[in-house]
Amino acid sequence: MGRLTFPYGISDFYKLITEGYLYLDRTDRIRLVEEAGSQLLFLRPRRFGKSLWLSTLENYYDVAKADEFERLFGHLTIGQRPTALHNRYFILRWDFSVVDPQGEIRHIRRSLYNHINAAIERFAWRYQDLLPHPIERDDDDALRSFQSLLAVIQQTPYRLYLLIDEYDNFANEVLMAGRERYEALLSGEGLLKTLFKAVKSASSGLGLDRVFITGVSPVVLSDVTSGYNIAEDVSLHPRFDDLCGFTEAEIAGVLHQIAALCGFSANRTDEALTMMRTFYNGYRFSLEQEAPVYNPTLALYFFKNWQRDCRYPRQMLDSNLAMDRAKIAYIARLPHGEQVILDALSEERPLRLSALSDRFGVEEMLTAAKGTDFMISLLYYFGVLTLAEPSPFGEMVFRIPNLVVRRLYAEQLREQLLPRFQDEGRRAARRLFQRGEIGPLCRFVERRYFPILANRDYRWANELTVKTAFLTLLFDDVFYVIDSEAALERKYADLALIVRPDMRRYRLLDILIEFKYIALQDLGLSGEQVQNLSAEEIRNLGMVQSRLQEATAQLQTYRHAVEARYGEALRLRTYAVIALGFERLVCSPIG
Repeated sequence: MGRLTFPYGISDFYKLITEGYLYLDRTDRIRLVEEAGSQLLFLRPRRFGKSLWLSTLENYYDVAKADEFERLFGHLTIGQRPTALHNRYFILRWDFSVVDPQGEIRHIRRSLYNHINAAIERFAWRYQDLLPHPIERDDDDALRSFQSLLAVIQQTPYRLYLLIDEYDNFANEVLMAGRERYEALLSGEGLLKTLFKAVKSASSGLGLDRVFITGVSPVVLSDVTSGYNIAEDVSLHPRFDDLCGFTEAEIAGVLHQIAALCGFSANRTDEALTMMRTFYNGYRFSLEQEAPVYNPTLALYFFKNWQRDCRYPRQMLDSNLAMDRAKIAYIARLPHGEQVILDALSEERPLRLSALSDRFGVEEMLTAAKGTDFMISLLYYFGVLTLAEPSPFGEMVFRIPNLVVRRLYAEQLREQLLPRFQDEGRRAARRLFQRGEIGPLCRFVERRYFPILANRDYRWANELTVKTAFLTLLFDDVFYVIDSEAALERKYADLALIVRPDMRRYRLLDILIEFKYIALQDLGLSGEQVQNLSAEEIRNLGMVQSRLQEATAQLQTYRHAVEARYGEALRLRTYAVIALGFERLVCSPIG
């Protein structure tokens, strides 16, 4: 069995097929896309395979690739029964991710027009033998160039298929940089609105027959609706759930091949699948979706590393996706955004919506009176929230999709709440991981974290808030599977840190922590009174003793369950943490 060639960072269908890269066939969806309509919008998180899908459409419909149809598609599903429209179109492709969002609006317009004109120039060169006369290019106005292209096309027997990749990319970058610049792009006869009006006009008998648009969110399209209101959003249609992304069956098949190359047993393949399921799985794009799909960029990153080194990547989060933390940071800065981030990370009170917002503009999104619906929806589109099982009342429930994304939330909260004390917090966490000493961590939370929590207007002041504070400090997916409720089957302690299988060669400890919270009013004491009590006096309070006994009993049960699952490999330490409001902590090793 030969080594696999993984197309990490490659979104060129022609290159994948002709050079023997791994390709997981999605061509059966081409027929479904044809049937879905002629003006389609498909939204998925960044680095999810959208560009490869557009490249697939380009190679399938391009009249200039007719002689290569059998070579490219003959061995694939659509090649066995192609549609009548294959190789019947001129293809024009715009990629807005290359448009520079920096500078004033005139600079952005110049970058956009340069890109469109360059695409038209490539179009003219590719189809020069099929065009009756040259396209007139206007360097100052790319829309006039586009109109000239359409006029030439109308004199041929073919029509145009327009592919727009990352339609919202540069506009979203502008939005995050400043609302005023974004509005200049879209308000009135703004640049993007004018462009999409031209696309709509071209679809009314002027030579443009089909449009397929990809992007991340519907924000921009909503803001240009008056200019382009004919696109059908197929993002939530069950037939396209896994149009982009890998299924677990496909993941398992590739892992089996890599394991054979590395000489690993079937057990090692199962372990690798569990690792990928824990760190990468979890994306659902419709309520009818039967099984989650994997982000293909993350999966290819893992495959490539495991095949090359025959061991898992040390950093499970691909650095090319780490920039998604900026999206979380953006939401955290909005009114009530910090609470949304905290609620998402705690996971005990799920984020819920009656319906996903699929048409909302910037004005609505930034209006505090609208509540958190837009922020939850936007986090979903960004790929840092995903659909879970609906609530008993039919509400849509959202959760963080996997462990690498949970890391982004934890890092954002830690940097936002403790910008000056992160090194101190990391040192305290290492004392727990390496020596089993929880005292330094608890003292850090009391001195640094509690004053911040006490000054925040969080809705939930209980053990969930305290657990989240500890989670932001302890999150370390280089060495641990952290609070992985899927892997632990929701049976264990509030916070579980289990050493990764490939990191057990190091002398790190497995950690279980059970949290309890006592409101000051239940103690009948003020914050000042609690602060003045000694550690021994606090520990001897009747309510504290009662909570410690509850935590001890629970941790004994958890210990047996964890040891039964992981066996002798564990170096398990268990702890009870009792919070007295946001004033003091009692932290006790148990057993």
